[in-house]
Amino acid sequence: MAGVSVQIKGTRQGTSTDSKGRFTLDIPGDHVTLDISFVGYKPIQVTAHKGKPVTVLLPLAEDTTADVVVVAYGKQKKQSMVASITTINPKELRGATSNLTTMLAGRVSGMIAYQQSGEPGADNASFFIRGVGSFGAGKVDPLILIDGMESSTNDLARLQPDDIAGFSVLKDAAASSLYGARGANGVILVTTKSGAEGKAKFGVRLEAPLSTNTRNFKFADNITYMKLANEAVLTRDPLGVLPYTQNKIDHTEAGDDPLRYPNNNWINSLIKDYTFNNKADMNVSGGGKTAQYYIAGTYNIDRGILKTVSNSTFNSNIRLGNYSVRSNINVNITPTTKAIVRTYAQFDDYNGPPGYRDFWGNWVGGGQAVFNSAIWSNPVMFPAVYPKSFAPYLQHPIFGNAYIGNTTALYNNPFARMVAGFQQYSTSTINAQLELNQNLNFITPGLSSRFMAYTQRYAFFTVNRTYIPFYYTLMPDANGKLNVLTPLNPQQGTEYLNYVPGERLMNTTTYAQFATDYSRTFNDKHAVSGMLIGVLRNFLTANGGNIQQSLPARNLGLSGRFTYAYDNRYLAELNFGYNGSERFASNHRYGFFPSAGLGWIVSNEKFFEPLQSVITNLKFRTTFGLVGNDQIGNTDDRFFYLSNVEPNSGNNGYHFGLDQGHYLNGYAVYRYANSDITWEKAKTANYGMDLNFRNGIGIVVDAFHAIRSNILMDRNTIPTTMGLEAGIQANVGEAESQGVDVAVNYTRDLNKSWWVQTRANFTYATSKFRINEEPKYPSDLQYLSHIGQSLKQEYGLVAERLFVDDAEARKSPAQSFGTNPPMGGDIKYRDINGDGQISGLDRVPLGYPTVPEITYGFGFSIGYKGLDLSTFFQGNARVSFFIDPNNISPFVLNGGAQNGLLTAIAGSHWSEEKQDLHAFWPRLDGQFNYNNAQTSNWWLRDGTFLRLKTVEVGYTVPRKLLNRIGFSNFRVYANGQNLFAFSKFKMWDPEMGGKGLGYPVQAVYNLGINFGF
Repeated sequence: MAGVSVQIKGTRQGTSTDSKGRFTLDIPGDHVTLDISFVGYKPIQVTAHKGKPVTVLLPLAEDTTADVVVVAYGKQKKQSMVASITTINPKELRGATSNLTTMLAGRVSGMIAYQQSGEPGADNASFFIRGVGSFGAGKVDPLILIDGMESSTNDLARLQPDDIAGFSVLKDAAASSLYGARGANGVILVTTKSGAEGKAKFGVRLEAPLSTNTRNFKFADNITYMKLANEAVLTRDPLGVLPYTQNKIDHTEAGDDPLRYPNNNWINSLIKDYTFNNKADMNVSGGGKTAQYYIAGTYNIDRGILKTVSNSTFNSNIRLGNYSVRSNINVNITPTTKAIVRTYAQFDDYNGPPGYRDFWGNWVGGGQAVFNSAIWSNPVMFPAVYPKSFAPYLQHPIFGNAYIGNTTALYNNPFARMVAGFQQYSTSTINAQLELNQNLNFITPGLSSRFMAYTQRYAFFTVNRTYIPFYYTLMPDANGKLNVLTPLNPQQGTEYLNYVPGERLMNTTTYAQFATDYSRTFNDKHAVSGMLIGVLRNFLTANGGNIQQSLPARNLGLSGRFTYAYDNRYLAELNFGYNGSERFASNHRYGFFPSAGLGWIVSNEKFFEPLQSVITNLKFRTTFGLVGNDQIGNTDDRFFYLSNVEPNSGNNGYHFGLDQGHYLNGYAVYRYANSDITWEKAKTANYGMDLNFRNGIGIVVDAFHAIRSNILMDRNTIPTTMGLEAGIQANVGEAESQGVDVAVNYTRDLNKSWWVQTRANFTYATSKFRINEEPKYPSDLQYLSHIGQSLKQEYGLVAERLFVDDAEARKSPAQSFGTNPPMGGDIKYRDINGDGQISGLDRVPLGYPTVPEITYGFGFSIGYKGLDLSTFFQGNARVSFFIDPNNISPFVLNGGAQNGLLTAIAGSHWSEEKQDLHAFWPRLDGQFNYNNAQTSNWWLRDGTFLRLKTVEVGYTVPRKLLNRIGFSNFRVYANGQNLFAFSKFKMWDPEMGGKGLGYPVQAVYNLGINFGF
């Protein structure tokens, strides 16, 4: 064993073993006592005599990290747990990606997860503990704590697996009720590594990933585009003006003059086939008896797959650099007092195309905007850019464009928009934490106390620098040929980058906790432990925007845990969280959240002894409890019990005087005071079994049931005749969720050379409305009710097929969507309530929920001596999504955007020549067709998929060779992520669901080395 600490007892004289486990030490006198220690092994003392060799055998420590689980505010032995907690080996979170959240799906039982974007900086996966349990506005994802510090999804995404010591997911009330107000959605606990006594050990990981799209949406060829664009006009209006002449079609098809007759495939023009990234991690650890350290640094560069202008003075492609520094210092102040100082700094620097906020206020990243523009741009009206030879004297790119019809409005040139500037943003997160641990055995054995405090500073800002492109077109010369390069916007274009300041966010969090712990075993049979902890949190933002938001946000809490185990067979646990929230009135300000659990280790019973040769562990456990959530409603509604009134509103003023020429501002009410709004609560029950076989198979099964009550909702049933200016909210909603999660693993050394490990996880989580703010529907309209339906269930019309002809469309129940009546080939909807018209009363639940109800994964690892191979498959099931027909409606002109034609539409649409009543696309139209764009099962798709998530092959250099080159370990490997997926849906990556026109999920191929010395 290398790196074992050897020290002469009572002195500072010592050494460490070399790579072969040998050591040499000069000792005073004839003999001494040596203190020998190593992480994961029991420290021992041996007597060494001068001039005589000594052989030392270190026994394994009783409590290795494999037997200890990170739980709320502490650690517990696995065997003594009754709560439902999933742990994962940090090695399983290591992959070709630099985003840790994308590795969670299918690897953590009890977690539903999916990823809908691959854009650097916007590629975080969405994940929920046991599904989505609430339908109110507010937080529905889990609380994330890294080393006890509340962290964001971005913080988790940037975390390096090499720095992780423990990763736990708290799933039931017994596990999370100590967090009281913040534990209703589950908790993710991560602890980072600490130093160990011994000489300095360096670890280095270098990787070179190649990233490419898993699947691009595909365009039809542009000859088909123009022919079908003409058909779209004629099929609706036989006398309509055709947008494209046969001459243009013929020249485009011949390809004899691509500048005059452009033939763009915008995906090919905008998007590269692949890009290279860089990843580097390094850490060093070591220390002496007094202090130990772990220091780590990360340097990651993720690039986009966007093309750029070759002679541009700046690069508009996406580049996300994230850099971090971590320092964990453990200091033994006295034999009974220990201090831990943790500091961490994370920095993100982004450069890429400018993003924007959509109609609903959601942020659209620059990469997603580029992919959107690829389908929302005409492919045949202009080239992306003209050659410099057309005007060598110009100092700017010669972007192509054209006037729309007989107007002076211009089309969108997606290439020009992509390269005409860039957006930059920077984020900084700095954490500083102090932890003190005091052993109080001098008062009574097993008693200790600890104090922890931290401060977190976060800053974010964006800057936009863009120019207005100069657009050109070719106009006819005196002979009628398109030869003359003509500017289209000479007065608007610019040759300089402007400056537009963007958002600026700054906030600080201060937190402190004090805990007293007690753990003791009496008479070798009665194991008792207890904990009492008090916490306080203060959050202050510099971007409040108003008086309420500018005030510090504060939370107080008191939590406790008591456990009892008799003879390592019968287990009991009681927990509580008592929390205060500033958001509620004094009569609801404090919430009490208790939980209890029981466990029975059957395998430790005497009657089980005959089976112990086969089954090493069998435990049954059950928990019940209550957890809460105060992060409800809109964050702008800071204090529900206070009204929000604007006394000087210009929108609610008064005109007066004989000529009504005088005006005074009035009052505007944005929120009425409501002192009855209170905590959202979740009553949960969990029933679990742990089973381990002697042959290496381990099985963990948990079944759960939860009822979420006091869900905050808008009171939609209050009549407008009351004259209220602001909406009314109340805790009236109620939801139910239930399911099962299973984890199976098998680990075995087949012989001295071969080893194998297999693992599988399965999570099923379903939910339904119990109480919803909705009308009391009569019996014949019960299908409109959300009661009993999934919280993520979508409603829509039932599309039977396409109309056979115009006559059938006229005779069918009225479908009055838009100004034009439906025709043959348009979608025919079912009149559910039989009133002779299609309306909102005909909407029914369609398909599965839009959040997966099933997430699963399975894989294996196998090794022979230094070689190893591992694979992992991951899938989602019982999930549906809707294609947005407006986003892919071909030929539609919307401002400067004119949609392209997907191959799926070109290959399957209703036409007068081929009247396929079940074609993918209805009758073509050159305008938005509101009849065909209704949410219906026509656009419903099954989101089920199975993906080869990761594959890795590696080689670890044998120790004999390492001794020669001076390394403690050296491994080379190649791995890949998101390599391919099996799915019925083929238009884009199925995991993206309804967001398939955005930046695709990335397939990553990676080479790496990992070495230590």
